[in-house]
Amino acid sequence: MNLPSILFERPEDQTRAETAKAPECFGDLNLDQIVAEITAGKDAYNLKPFLYAPLRDIDALEYRHQVFRDLEDKTLLEHIKSFAQKMRRVREQLEQADKLSYQYQKERWFLDAVETYCDAAQQLAQDLTRFDLRARGLLAFREYLTSYLQAEPFSSLVAETKQLQIDLSTIRYCFRIKDNSIKVRKYEGEADYSAEVTATFEKFRQGAVRDYRAKLPNWPEMNHVEARVLDFVAQLHPDIFERLDDFCARHMNFIDETLCTFDREIQFYVAYLDYMAIFQHAHLRFCYPRLSTTDKRISNDAGFDLALAYKLRLQNASIVCNDFYLRDPERILVVTGPNQGGKTTFARVFGQLHYLASLGCPVPGRQAQLFLFDQLLTHFEREEDIENLRGKLEDDLFRVHAILAQATSSSIIILNEIFTSTTLSDAVFLSKEVLERIIALDLVCVCVTFIDELTSFSKKTVSMVSMVVPENPTHRTFKIVRRRADGLAYAISIAEKYRLTYAILKERLNV
Repeated sequence: MNLPSILFERPEDQTRAETAKAPECFGDLNLDQIVAEITAGKDAYNLKPFLYAPLRDIDALEYRHQVFRDLEDKTLLEHIKSFAQKMRRVREQLEQADKLSYQYQKERWFLDAVETYCDAAQQLAQDLTRFDLRARGLLAFREYLTSYLQAEPFSSLVAETKQLQIDLSTIRYCFRIKDNSIKVRKYEGEADYSAEVTATFEKFRQGAVRDYRAKLPNWPEMNHVEARVLDFVAQLHPDIFERLDDFCARHMNFIDETLCTFDREIQFYVAYLDYMAIFQHAHLRFCYPRLSTTDKRISNDAGFDLALAYKLRLQNASIVCNDFYLRDPERILVVTGPNQGGKTTFARVFGQLHYLASLGCPVPGRQAQLFLFDQLLTHFEREEDIENLRGKLEDDLFRVHAILAQATSSSIIILNEIFTSTTLSDAVFLSKEVLERIIALDLVCVCVTFIDELTSFSKKTVSMVSMVVPENPTHRTFKIVRRRADGLAYAISIAEKYRLTYAILKERLNV
């Protein structure tokens, strides 16, 4: 019975994800920081390729939404985490077995790993039957797991494992140490005098006394004397140890591939839900976005920058949320306003929302309607690279040209303050040329700029402005609102930069 992946409804998406690399936009949008926090402590699962592979199929994304919704049941989520913990224990036991030097000790660790695995699979099946699952992926997995447990190979594995554990637990032996030799023989019902000796000497105890008992080491490795004793015990009970040898040889690959895949892929959901919980504790909202590959009407209420919010929470600082929307024929958000007012953060929020939505994840905000892109292309300011022998303006032109060359009508472009190194007239001319090409492609775009003229460039452009406190324009609110750009906030910012505000001039002139 073939099981659809818990993450990928289509096999081709799963194949592509295994070799995926971080998209070029990751650094610009701080998605690299977000992915690092989501996957922290989960290196064993190799989750990053899953987060590097956005999907382009609405049904495939709904497939993931269904799993997320089922896992919102905290009890179910805890059962999944319990299964994952047991599977980690299985891997630890197998890894320990590989490190050991002596055959029978390795085989006992292997047997314990099989027992842990059987218990994990059986317990997970029992747990899943208690829930009214809705997700296609989880329903298919539950059906597979039920069939797997009922099949003869697994039931035989469980029976053999239990019997060997019972047989090994019944082994009793004695050994006698004399000079430099040890003699091992079967236990023949000899009396245990330790309790009698303890009782005899108990009457001589006076107050607290020193404990002279030797502490046995608890590390897993055996020394050569212990190993030889175990070899002798095996010779005394050849039938049990021969069956143990045969068991280990026949069941070297006892972990079912489907369960192994499930154990890894379900961590995509667990890791993201744990990451979401950090922000939900701060009363920040997440939602399941409505997605379309054709409808470019876009909106989000109370969105926020995940990477920035993660840092601010450590400082107990408030997190500012923003709204935006585009309606036909609008395609381009042109964001202006003073420096350090949240414009770049707003652009990152736009990109983060769309990227996380393309992974099938819930996104920040009370509601979201987003566009499912084919490419997410970004241009953020970078330091000059002396190796490419290009100046700042030339490098901007080179990078923007590369973006426009690969963009399609289904792409999203985010431009953050391009052409800042040239004159205002040249920046206006070049920016309008770029916007004309973007408009011709009819793609979705965010353009952060210091040029107010771009806000009314076309009926497809929408002006959004970074706000300041009216009574004190030097204080930023970090709110980005949909309104006409008037240049006043930016003028204040320029005046501050060159120390030309009224207050500063009065101070300098001693008026």
